[in-house]
Amino acid sequence: MDLADPRLRAEIGRQPYPLLFVTVSGAHLYGFASPDSDYDLRGVHLLPARTALGLDPGRETIEVSALRDGLELDLVTHDAKKFFLLLLKKNGYVLEQLFSPLVLYAAPEHAELKELGRGCVTRFHHHHYLGFYETSWRLFEKEQPHRVKPLLYVYRVLLTGIHLMRTGEVEANLPRLNEEFRLSWVPELIARKQAGPERATLADADVELHRREVARLRGVLEEAAAASTLPARPTARAALSDLLVRLRMRQG
Repeated sequence: MDLADPRLRAEIGRQPYPLLFVTVSGAHLYGFASPDSDYDLRGVHLLPARTALGLDPGRETIEVSALRDGLELDLVTHDAKKFFLLLLKKNGYVLEQLFSPLVLYAAPEHAELKELGRGCVTRFHHHHYLGFYETSWRLFEKEQPHRVKPLLYVYRVLLTGIHLMRTGEVEANLPRLNEEFRLSWVPELIARKQAGPERATLADADVELHRREVARLRGVLEEAAAASTLPARPTARAALSDLLVRLRMRQG
């Protein structure tokens, strides 16, 4: 993908409020985007102080789904206060957005926020990844014939969760994760998804293999959470509050 694509830059310029950061999430971040995959953009905007302090909470979340000169994109930004509160919960989505290496825009405070984000990682984030796994696995099992795409999401989320519990580091890219886990079938699954619909389903014999392996990895995630040395609670709440106040005061 081209982070300098002028269509992506133009979309950032259309936003009504100053931005703290915008990153790319979804299949491009996960490392198995197809040629027709849309761009999932995620970030944080800064409401004016007068709006944030008034009775009307303002646009805490902004969502845009659009086709821009042939580029399909989905953009979601949260106001800084809402995003910071989500960081303080066991929410893996916002962690992955914050630590995405695919950065389209970053204000100077983005680096500070990433540092504070490390203090928001807890061992209870494994609940997020178990929940995401269960949703993706139900989708995989429900559909006939079985599709490669939801299976890739299952592997991605399980490996991300295990890696997070073991290291405290957020890694959402499946090919990079697989350098550690060495699942021999992952590169083939990615190639099949990227090749198009004609190769994006699985034979029944292959499904049984993946059922066994996914069950094993689910157990590994549970074991990694039980053994994790990550804290039980975030440690960055006070520092996040201080950053939010400084951002609001700057907005006026």
